Amino acid sequence: MLLAAIAMISCADQTNLRHPKWAYDATIYELNTRQATPEGTFQAAEALLPALRENGIDIIWVMPCQPIGKITRKGTLGSYYSIVDYCAINPEFGTREDFEHFLAAAHKQGFKVILDWVANHTAPDSEWTKNEGWHYRDSLGNLMVQYDWTDISKLNYGNQAMREEMLKAMHWWMDSIGIDGFRCDVAGEVPTDFWNWAMGDLRQTYPQMFTLAEDEDKAQELTETAFDMYYGWTLHHIMNEVAQGKKGVEDLWAYFEKADTTIRSEAIRMNFISNHDENSWNGTEQERMGEAVSLFAAFCYVVPGMPMIYTGQLSGNHHRLEFFEKDLIDTDEAYAQADLYKSLNALRARNKVLFSPEVGAPMVRIPADNETIFACARKNEGRGHDNTVIAVMNMSGEEQEVTLDLTGYEGKYSCLCGKKVQLETAQSFSMKPWSFKIFEK
Repeated sequence: MLLAAIAMISCADQTNLRHPKWAYDATIYELNTRQATPEGTFQAAEALLPALRENGIDIIWVMPCQPIGKITRKGTLGSYYSIVDYCAINPEFGTREDFEHFLAAAHKQGFKVILDWVANHTAPDSEWTKNEGWHYRDSLGNLMVQYDWTDISKLNYGNQAMREEMLKAMHWWMDSIGIDGFRCDVAGEVPTDFWNWAMGDLRQTYPQMFTLAEDEDKAQELTETAFDMYYGWTLHHIMNEVAQGKKGVEDLWAYFEKADTTIRSEAIRMNFISNHDENSWNGTEQERMGEAVSLFAAFCYVVPGMPMIYTGQLSGNHHRLEFFEKDLIDTDEAYAQADLYKSLNALRARNKVLFSPEVGAPMVRIPADNETIFACARKNEGRGHDNTVIAVMNMSGEEQEVTLDLTGYEGKYSCLCGKKVQLETAQSFSMKPWSFKIFEK
């Protein structure tokens, strides 16, 4: 029997970890401060922390919270990503004291907090635009933008003085405010040598800081030294297409096989079914995935990487949030996923095989006689304890019958629902449309 091992993570000595020790079993949550509460402030967001912690979330990624530029501002409130002052707090969200109180409360409850860092560009009315050579300009001396981002001005990383000021600003948030790391916006647009230099400098003082790059194309070089985690954009898009009937199980396995050979094994992939860009510009997870939402939420937990939850996914938000205006998330029990995510977070926390590389276990394909079934195992091999997780997922809108070849995986397991089951060598299941089964021991 051929079992195709997709070794996204390595079996490294846990005394020499590549990432912060606290990150391996973590789940990350993206906080959209503006839309998370009616008030849209850090003071109001602080009240959300106990429920997020109870759900099993460990890392809070705060979207940019600095003052937003006014020149060519988009909409009424503007984009988080058009920053006019790196070392200040947007009064829309409160004061510096409000953020520090939020941060202290988060730390007290066991969270780590990382800040969304926009190093690629500033607002056109930033004081930095007054410094010669700090931004790109056209032949007429006008500030230059990228794409349709007309509310920003692109920074010139050929200027060493600008680089040093950028690092100084990052230090301000670490040294004076006390955050735990950065999620770096469009990281691939910024020269990798800057990230290597800046993160290397910061890690001399903060060796346990955590860094996330919004990029996948340059993941191999970005995660060499600068970043712990990268965006699983390609996997996300394949998930959408499978849910829409445009791709299938073989496309998923092909992705993992390619990623295993093109991205370093110790790099953490962030797995997600939504985020601020996807929700606002490409549609809610319900729009993109339909009845497959819960299945792919679970999928993000059983494949190698770190799962991410976006603001509103727990409470049942099901509309595209306005990006430049106040637009409160929905609270709708019909769409709420809090219970599902709580069970998935607990599953991840109690099974080391699901931890991020290089602590977790390789993912192995389980042979199935039905091409619409994604079946995989994560199993410890010779590490002093027996831990196995098996996932069986019907990636179609039709009821399916499947028989799995579980040679080497037979035995007693617990279902995610808590029931005890005996899995046999030739194990058959009836699978409802877009349903999944997860077994652990």
